[in-house]
Amino acid sequence: MKESKIIVTGCAGFIGYHLTQSLIKDNIKILGIDNLNDYYDIDLKKARLNNLVKYNEFSFEKMDIANKNKLELVFKKFKPTIVVNLAAQAGVRYSVENPYAYLDANISGFLNILECCRHSNVEGLIYASSSSVYGTNKNIPFSIKDKTDKPASLYAATKKANELMAHSYSHLYGLHTTGLRYFTVYGPWGRPDMALYIFTEKIIKGKPITELTMEI
Repeated sequence: MKESKIIVTGCAGFIGYHLTQSLIKDNIKILGIDNLNDYYDIDLKKARLNNLVKYNEFSFEKMDIANKNKLELVFKKFKPTIVVNLAAQAGVRYSVENPYAYLDANISGFLNILECCRHSNVEGLIYASSSSVYGTNKNIPFSIKDKTDKPASLYAATKKANELMAHSYSHLYGLHTTGLRYFTVYGPWGRPDMALYIFTEKIIKGKPITELTMEI
């Protein structure tokens, strides 16, 4: 049986960290990739990473997936069987202030992942989409059958673009892709910019939880 070797991008992020830990417990060889950007507390990301590097099954590359040449070298050296792409520029409101960060990470970076997967003959690519793709959709609860062609932010538009890009590579090259539309995730080692932490801080300070506070 072919040895499972998985690349997890965004391994120092909340979801990437927990996924990597779970895979390590299954004795799967993991290469983690993360650029450790400062969108939120870098010390939190480093603390997660410090918990991973102690395992023999885990190796780490500090890099940006928008760096095509370096990413190609990493794929050729590691030879992954599966890739989980969780690297992205997150945040809805942040995309209004810093749109080019989303172009680099979420579009160029994702294209690099697709190309590397295609040329490395990986068995499958799992990638993070977002509930934000539902945009101005009024149907509640959301359904996988709902249209997602009216994004309400640039962040949402890049995530929708990821779904379309992945579909095109599946169609053209037979690349098996699976996109996951995450909603508000929470748990140990969670992101401080997510709803659970924002709501808790507001409650402690006696401030109202307004619509502007809520962000997917």
